[in-house]
Amino acid sequence: MEEGKDPASATRTSLSKALPLRILIFCSLFLVLGVGLSIISMYSVRFFEVQQIATVAPSTVQPWFQEPNPNSLDSWIKPPSNLLHTMNDTELLWRASFVPQIREYPFKRVPKIAFMFLTKGPLPLAPLWDRFFKGHEGKYSIYVHALPSYNAGYPPTSVFYRRQIPSQIVEWGRMSMCEAERRLLANALLDISNEWFVLLSESCIPLHNFSIIYRYISRSRHSFMGSFDEHGPYGRGRYNPRMQPEVTLSQWRKGSQWFEVNRRLAVNIIEDTAYYPKFKEFCRPACYVDEHYFPTMLTIQSPHLLANRTPTWTDWSRGGAHPATFGKADITEAFFKRILEGKSCLYNGQPTTLCYLFARKFAPSALEPLLGLASKVFGY
Repeated sequence: MEEGKDPASATRTSLSKALPLRILIFCSLFLVLGVGLSIISMYSVRFFEVQQIATVAPSTVQPWFQEPNPNSLDSWIKPPSNLLHTMNDTELLWRASFVPQIREYPFKRVPKIAFMFLTKGPLPLAPLWDRFFKGHEGKYSIYVHALPSYNAGYPPTSVFYRRQIPSQIVEWGRMSMCEAERRLLANALLDISNEWFVLLSESCIPLHNFSIIYRYISRSRHSFMGSFDEHGPYGRGRYNPRMQPEVTLSQWRKGSQWFEVNRRLAVNIIEDTAYYPKFKEFCRPACYVDEHYFPTMLTIQSPHLLANRTPTWTDWSRGGAHPATFGKADITEAFFKRILEGKSCLYNGQPTTLCYLFARKFAPSALEPLLGLASKVFGY
């Protein structure tokens, strides 16, 4: 201890010198600890981010059956991958009645023809249709309405594979027939690219190759539905005055069940609630509603859009309630020459001999000779 100094003062001086040193050591330790924790936290975050990405990131390989994102445009423009939906008829017709109000599409749209087959069960002429459609993928869609109990066994290579829609029992000549046709139209309307809709049966065949039929339908200013005012017991004689005021006698029309309509008319058919109840209640056999409902309604609403003729040839010359059916012995080049060249009609206001695109009724026995003649006579 130095002489003359206060011992307490010396003690305070030693403490004051030691205190900054301790603070410096403490701060250094705190800094090292902080840096260490920062490094550990950084690597931990990176590790867990990688783990999270590896866990939740979707695969870049998407399954073919995956539905589009409901929040994307694809959910509106991509056709359903599964036709066997769970909607009832009321829900289906409501959903199918949605119509874009802007004419231009915000995507590249290739307009398609929807081929709608109304049948009890199998399609015995399917191999002929397979040949007809081959090579024209992307320009057509197919829908089949069969009995609910029928399970189709078409191979994956067939255009009819998985094309059966939810159906109900159909009675000939009654409103259930038109309900099945509306069901086909509604299912086809769910595909925004379907622009034209053709109703066919299991006994129908195409009379020309796909390119000719596509061009004929797509370039026409009219839809091909027969609609004429027939006097006599099988025309006006089926009219019921209780259908007024929605339908008067002068508005009553008759036409073939087999038709082609564009998208606008298809929507008109499936959204109808004014004429449907009248025809259901007051057009029953011997009034056959499938011959009167659509021709009458569309003539009232849009007569300028109808060609007033069916696209499907049928032979009624033998008389009776049903047209003639043709089998193996009937299939000759001369037979089809009479069909293809035996009539003249108007197409876009100009005369033509190309009046029929399809024909019926053909028995299963006609398949083999039809396949033999198809390339030479029909061009497919």
